[in-house]
Amino acid sequence: MNNQKLTRVALRYRALYLDMNREDIDMSSEVTVPVLAFTARLKENGFTLSEELIRALNGAKTDVLVSITETINDVMGCNLNWAPLVKGWDVPTGESYFDHLITLFVNACDLKDEVDGTTLPCGHHIPEGTFPIERYNGCPFCGTPFETGDFVYKGQGSKLKELRLFTEEDIKRVYTTLLMSATPLDATQRETLETLLSVYDLPDGVSINMKETVMLVVKTLVANGRDDEAAKLMKTPTDVLRYLWFLKTGNVQVVEPKTLIAHARKLYYHMWGALDRGADASEEMKKKLQLKYDRKTCRMVAKWLNGMNISSHQAAENMNPKRGMWVRMIRALRLGEYSRKSGFENLAELLDVFYKQEYDTWQGKVDDARIHNDADTVIGMLKERPGLFARCLFATMLRFGKEKTLSAFNDVSHKLPARLLLALGNTAELYFSDCPTRLARPIIGGSVQIPANKLLALYSTEEKMDMVAAINELFKLSMERRFASLQTDSKTMYIDKYLYGIPVSVGDRSTTIQDTSCALMGTRFPVEGDNIRLFLQWGEGLHAQHMDMDLSCRIALPNNKVSECAYYCLETKGAKHSGDIRSIPEMVGTAEYIELSVPQLIQAGARYVTFTCNAYSIGALSPNLVVGWMDSKHPMKISENSGVAYDPSCVQHMVRISESNISKGLVFGVLDVEKREIVWLEMPFTNQTIKGCDSRSVEMLLKKLESKMSVGELLELKAVAQGLSIVETLESADEVYTYEWGLNPAEVSSLLSI
Repeated sequence: MNNQKLTRVALRYRALYLDMNREDIDMSSEVTVPVLAFTARLKENGFTLSEELIRALNGAKTDVLVSITETINDVMGCNLNWAPLVKGWDVPTGESYFDHLITLFVNACDLKDEVDGTTLPCGHHIPEGTFPIERYNGCPFCGTPFETGDFVYKGQGSKLKELRLFTEEDIKRVYTTLLMSATPLDATQRETLETLLSVYDLPDGVSINMKETVMLVVKTLVANGRDDEAAKLMKTPTDVLRYLWFLKTGNVQVVEPKTLIAHARKLYYHMWGALDRGADASEEMKKKLQLKYDRKTCRMVAKWLNGMNISSHQAAENMNPKRGMWVRMIRALRLGEYSRKSGFENLAELLDVFYKQEYDTWQGKVDDARIHNDADTVIGMLKERPGLFARCLFATMLRFGKEKTLSAFNDVSHKLPARLLLALGNTAELYFSDCPTRLARPIIGGSVQIPANKLLALYSTEEKMDMVAAINELFKLSMERRFASLQTDSKTMYIDKYLYGIPVSVGDRSTTIQDTSCALMGTRFPVEGDNIRLFLQWGEGLHAQHMDMDLSCRIALPNNKVSECAYYCLETKGAKHSGDIRSIPEMVGTAEYIELSVPQLIQAGARYVTFTCNAYSIGALSPNLVVGWMDSKHPMKISENSGVAYDPSCVQHMVRISESNISKGLVFGVLDVEKREIVWLEMPFTNQTIKGCDSRSVEMLLKKLESKMSVGELLELKAVAQGLSIVETLESADEVYTYEWGLNPAEVSSLLSI
């Protein structure tokens, strides 16, 4: 079982896990027949093997090869139902609104016996002369499938993805890197870490820097009865609150109950019966968030708070921002009762100070000084907390001036993680631009346009650009100092040109899970063929029920015109939809596709195409939904008998929705038609259909990504700081950074861990 878990982890790093040492590999051994057969199966799924991995597989047992094959088939979705609603859907069925209206009238008036036609298993009567029912795998009126596909196409892909060898040493290196990451983990990294925590013990001497990562570790320690070890990771009451809320909601960020309840109601506001559904959803969320803890948990938390190595006034101040939540937590955890017991004197003092509010807050003092324009006091206090200084740096520059603010910030910048400095450099240009709004992504999903700081109006364009230049210069100098402090024996470096097109996506944390790759948001995928096939699969492991997910795309045309390909418009210039499915079959899920023709899009003058998926019938996107796109130089088949059009070897990028998702819609890519490139995006939004997707927000996100430092530029900084010469060929370089490497966020995070 552990080997299958580790195989899934290795696949995310374009590798296969084998339980062996590299020293034991015979590189001169002849490839065995089972390995040749195994290689052929992988090629059908779009993978090829490195020379080292092929030789290593010669020493693997046959059952290991079988297990890896089964795991890859499972990860690539080869065992799922990929049959859409329409057979041979590349040839339109010709259905129209009138077909739906006539069918609705016949069924609503119960005219089945009077009108010729066919009654389907779902109970709907399809009048003769409306839908060509021989072309459908289910009911064309209600979207209920009756037939499923028991196969997928294989081996049509024109580009193979090379897999390398991962040994125990490589897996543990990934484990340590994730634990020590200086940047917040995205959903893929988080699931990887949770998997590794279930397989391995915590390594000794590892420093865990991110509070969110601490929560995953604490959960594992507590589950194994190691409460005392977990207590050492709890530095402040906020850490305790974050852990308790993580257990309750599955989110490592603390989102207040009222926000989650309002969001649950909002997910239904645009649907039929919105008031009733929204009320039911909010009531369900209230029940989910009810605070009920057993005695063991109550005593554990009481011990954690009692044993903290900070004063009661510091602890109370730390609790103040979430005071309302703490009042309820204290009651639910019976902390008042434990505070009266012997040995819990520190807890008693903390609760006394907290309830009497006998403490001052640091933020309150800063705000008071800011109101009185006391620059020296504000900046002096901000230097005490460099992280908060970084978060309000831009606003402080506008209020108190560039020179004084940056001079003070430079004194403490060495105490900040590189990710925060990079985030400042990435966002400075947008913040100080003349754009009236900026794009932000709240924790609960979606995107929000924030109005610009009013103080910007007091500065000229030249002054604002000077501020941007000063921030970027400060960041570069700081990063050069950090890289220069690292020892290296290398003299030369090779940087793949594609890395200059991949932004270092700090601050845009991915909430989807990537099982076959780890692309940074903003990565550009070149289109090789003339057709791009979007796919959506949902419902795996669920019983047959009504669950309507929709795959859609929006095409931006000249003169600000747009066309859409969705359930309500199955065919438009350059795009064809496979039909709207609104129910799922038993356990195997169902699928929708959209075929994009690049030549037709070019002929129509299309600028770009936005890819989206939406939850139409339920609150949020299904947690087992898979979405992505296929591309190949070779033609990709569509079955005339079942409509199956999925081929794992053609998959260019694929993501899975995580269980913690609370978004109703997701923009997952944008095709730049002229450049023939697909930009991987992840922009959640809260609407039921693509019509609620704000094109302006998509454009702002693209602009935001373009303004960020690229992986290539970050590596150039490293080369300059360490005195490395950048060379043009792989063979002549001591350090090599290729495009495939750049797709790995964990490796990029290691550059920011200094």
